[in-house]
Amino acid sequence: MNPASIGGGFNASIPNAARMYDYFLGGKDNLPVDREAGERVLKFVPEIPIGIRENRAFLARAIRFLADQGVRQFLDIGAGLPTQDNVHQVAARYAPGSRTVYVDNDPQVLVHARALLQQSPEVLVAQGDVRRPDEIMSNEAIRAHLDFDQPIAVLLLAILHFVPDSDDPAGIVARIRAALPPGSHIAISHVAVDDRPQVAPEVERVYDNASAQFVSRMSEEIAPLFDGLELAEPGMVNLHQWRPDTRVTEPALGRARNYFLCGVGEIV
Repeated sequence: MNPASIGGGFNASIPNAARMYDYFLGGKDNLPVDREAGERVLKFVPEIPIGIRENRAFLARAIRFLADQGVRQFLDIGAGLPTQDNVHQVAARYAPGSRTVYVDNDPQVLVHARALLQQSPEVLVAQGDVRRPDEIMSNEAIRAHLDFDQPIAVLLLAILHFVPDSDDPAGIVARIRAALPPGSHIAISHVAVDDRPQVAPEVERVYDNASAQFVSRMSEEIAPLFDGLELAEPGMVNLHQWRPDTRVTEPALGRARNYFLCGVGEIV
């Protein structure tokens, strides 16, 4: 997960979803309130750090795949706090000269990102809310940085499970898709609760008091997010099963079936 905050400004007394993600990843940009909330979540889902590391690994493999398809523009919505192997760094490794935009609506994320990432003319950090995709896709600074006549890869990694059904996550993806030219791609990862739906309410309760509320979904509720896209092989699968660099052996901790699903689809 690399969630953007869905809430308001900085509040040291409220767990922040982006800082909790940083804590799960082993980072240092988190506060005691985030660590306390994180530990409560880990009591119910102890394999979360494994899932997060696999999400980062999926990000790198997806960018490498997209670079192989000729994509040189990346739009990361809900970018979260900067960490190792950020999108622009992976893109530079496989497709030098690529342009990257990071979008988030968390003030703390934006401050960190602008301080650490916006050192290159190839990187832009912009404020935006995934729940208002039209504003992101029409943002003048983003459209000046990216060429919307050429393929763009939009990354929605571990963000849509913080978007409630009332905000229509599938509709959000559809509106993003409609704003992109043919040859563009959308990469999505989303936690699934198929194997242990009984713990989902407990995790939701922790996030109910955080900056972003977690929404538990089954795999059949996640699949429609890919509607209208031509999915690359192997389709919608668990993170570790998406074009792995090495042979996958199962079972392993954190690799339960339908625990954290992902896929990359092309707009044709």
